[in-house]
This record gives sequence, structure tokens and C-alpha cells, in this order.
Amino acid sequence: MAGCCDHDVRFEGVSDAYKRRLWLVIAINAAMFAVEMSAGQAAQSQALKADALDFLGDALTYGLSLAVIGMSLRVRATAALVKGMSLMAMGLWVLGTTLYRVLYTGVPEAEIMGLIGFLALGANLASVLLLMAYKDGDANVRSVWLCSRNDAIGNVAVMLAALGVWGTASGWPDLIVAGLMAALFVNSSVQIIRQSLQERRAAALGDQNRAA
Repeated sequence: MAGCCDHDVRFEGVSDAYKRRLWLVIAINAAMFAVEMSAGQAAQSQALKADALDFLGDALTYGLSLAVIGMSLRVRATAALVKGMSLMAMGLWVLGTTLYRVLYTGVPEAEIMGLIGFLALGANLASVLLLMAYKDGDANVRSVWLCSRNDAIGNVAVMLAALGVWGTASGWPDLIVAGLMAALFVNSSVQIIRQSLQERRAAALGDQNRAA
């Protein structure tokens, strides 16, 4: 895998095949947001709700990725920066609500958590397979890959949380997993923000060189 900090030529998303795959992934994420948020509310699972919000965030940011394909490096890097900051905000929100839920003693419905987690994992594995060939692109393209990868990891974590809730009759496994997912969101946002800032600086340097 190419490093995030190098200056190699990266795939910029200008491909009809990539755009078609991105549209499919957007549809998958939008559908799973509706399914998982409803299930999270029914099961009173913070981990399911956190994962549902990730689906929503992905659908919106993938749409932004489509919109800026083919535009200048500065515009694409700025779009990636917005996505990185949004992912950071999402991670902090999930962390905050998880800490708030620690005050509650209700136990989530493990069966619903496990079933929906399995369904979401299938959806995200399909997204990962669709996007795997494009995981080393520019900040805009790479942010799409990182979000899809995070979703798949998050779904495995939700199923582990469901197993923990079922085995312990406690809500703590659900809260722990939600906290870990928040940390994953923040970590990925840092990667996206760092690469997008580097690309913005490279674009500014290129503009200066052309003006000289």
C-alpha cells in the first residue's frame, strides 16, 4: 500500500467504473442506515446506533466524493478535509453519547444486535470488495475506502458486543464497543485530515510555481 505521506501519483477517481461502484456503495449505505437506526432504537443498542450513523455519514460523504471527481487537487483535498472533520465530529459525538449512556442500566437486546450486525457486515463486505481496487487513491478516494473499512470492522464489533451482552446480561459490552468505534472514527479522521492538508499544500505550491 502506498503511504499516506508520499507524493506519488494517485488515482483521482476519474473512472466510469469507479463512479458506478461508488453509486452502488451509496445505495447500500443509505439503506443500511435506515435499517440499523430502527433496529438500534428497538434494541436500545448504542453500538447499533453508532454504526447506523456511520452508514449515514458514509452515504453523504460518498456523494461529496462523487461531486468533486475530476476537479482540481485543491477542491478534492478540501472535500476530503470536510469529510475528515465530519468523521471526527461523529466519533466525538458517539463517544459523548456512550459516556452519557453509562448512567443507564438498561440491557440492549442481544438477539437484534447480532442479527442486524450480521446483515450490516454483509452489506459492508460488499462495499469493501467493490472499492478494494481503489484503496490507494488521493485523499478524496482514500477517505471512501477508510470509511467502508471502518464499517466492516464496526459490524464485527457489534456482533461481538451482542455476544457479550448475551453472555453477561449487561449493557457494558455494547458501551465498550461503541467507545472503540468512536476511537476508530477519530483515528481515520486524523489520517484523512493529514493527507488532505498535505495535498492542499501541494496544490498551493503548484499554483505558486505556475505563477512564478
